[in-house]
Amino acid sequence: MAESHPRPHAILFPYPYQGHITPTVDLAVNLASRAFTITYVQLEFVHHAISKAHDGVGDVDFFVEARKSGLDIRYTTMSDGFSLEFDRDLNLSEYWEGMMRDFPARVDELVGSIMRSDASAAAFYLVADTLYTWPAAVAKNHNVVNVSLWTAAATWFSINYHLDLLIENGHLPYRGNGDNCINYIPGVRSISSKDLMSYMQDPDAVPVLMKIVVKAFEQVKNADFILCNTVQELEPECLSALNLKQPTYAIGPMNFSSDFTKMNVEKSLWAESDCTQWLNSKPPASVLYISFGSIVQINKKEIVEIAHGLLLSHVNFIWILRTTDALPVGFQDDVKERGLIVPWCNQNTVLSSPAVGGFLTHCGWNSVLESMWSGVPMICYPFYVDQPTNRKLVVDDWKIGIDLCDGGRVTSEGVASKINMLMRGKSSIDLREEIKKVSKILRNAFETDGSSQRNFDQFVDDLRVGLYSRREEIGSIK
Repeated sequence: MAESHPRPHAILFPYPYQGHITPTVDLAVNLASRAFTITYVQLEFVHHAISKAHDGVGDVDFFVEARKSGLDIRYTTMSDGFSLEFDRDLNLSEYWEGMMRDFPARVDELVGSIMRSDASAAAFYLVADTLYTWPAAVAKNHNVVNVSLWTAAATWFSINYHLDLLIENGHLPYRGNGDNCINYIPGVRSISSKDLMSYMQDPDAVPVLMKIVVKAFEQVKNADFILCNTVQELEPECLSALNLKQPTYAIGPMNFSSDFTKMNVEKSLWAESDCTQWLNSKPPASVLYISFGSIVQINKKEIVEIAHGLLLSHVNFIWILRTTDALPVGFQDDVKERGLIVPWCNQNTVLSSPAVGGFLTHCGWNSVLESMWSGVPMICYPFYVDQPTNRKLVVDDWKIGIDLCDGGRVTSEGVASKINMLMRGKSSIDLREEIKKVSKILRNAFETDGSSQRNFDQFVDDLRVGLYSRREEIGSIK
């Protein structure tokens, strides 16, 4: 039954990568369940990829179940200015240079159109991924509240937020000048320069990444609210320091609220293999899950060493590999009783299986959260962007994982040794005890009076009434 009073209307713009799409979809559902109208804006190439993954050819109606349950979630697509056939990963610099140059005008026009189409809305809110370089300008142009959605760790956010301090202290630009201790970023525990993000350690590898971060974090300092996909108890000092600058709310891990998990919303960019039957045939905590995420391209030599390490370890495993071409000849026959190799799967479902006892991961933030939620300790093999920083949190700060090769070369013997450390013996027991504690922290955050529930409730209250008086107060102490 339609409500007689107008609803607030939030327009959501996810970043076009799996690790950003998943929490943004969950946020859309959660806001809609609080009587918000939602317009979820998907890039056409992302819509096409998800549709293809889930029904082969047609258009997936992403929020059909949400609407059936009474939620007002509207869905629209927009062009990023590139053809569907354009390879955005292969041409990363060209793509993001074009997105920074041309995409903001497209967004501005679409936001204006959405606002005109819902003249009865109580208020409009722009909710955009922090890594976009345009939200503050678009929000100002349309005089709407600007909500910045950070889908990763607060530690990574804070390092980016304080680029000026890194420059002042000579740690940016990075000059390869050894392993330096950085202990001056507000709320961030002492961190080594080798644990900074890849675009800081090697800015010349993909120059556009540093350009995106600089522009994005100029914009975010004008946001009215910041949402962070972390848990208050995991990064308390960092979140407190950020909250002194701008209203910041830890509401993660966003894809584990009971409302989200009960709502079937298609959001995977690839077709998922069902591993349930195979997992059910294995003993508890006997399976190592191996995945390096949706973007990382591991090279053939590393695949061969990991494969030989799995042979030496004699462990049961599920390995996510898009192609098996690089595997050693005969490997699949050798492991057919204890190994399952699939191109993609529902990671949450796999990690939550009692059969899974460890996770060899690239340390993408969603993977870290999902592993912690399910109480599965990790072997960390970070590649780029925030993954080295996340590794530091997992191994050094929270002590719920170990390094695969400590920055050195991947070898089959080293892989087997680390698998044995993770899956068997005293070190395994210690890791499991620590990650049980962390898992409890995450789950408690979603109890009725848990920190993430309280923070989200507070955010919604603040969003409805505005927080202008507080922003004026904060501005006076910056």
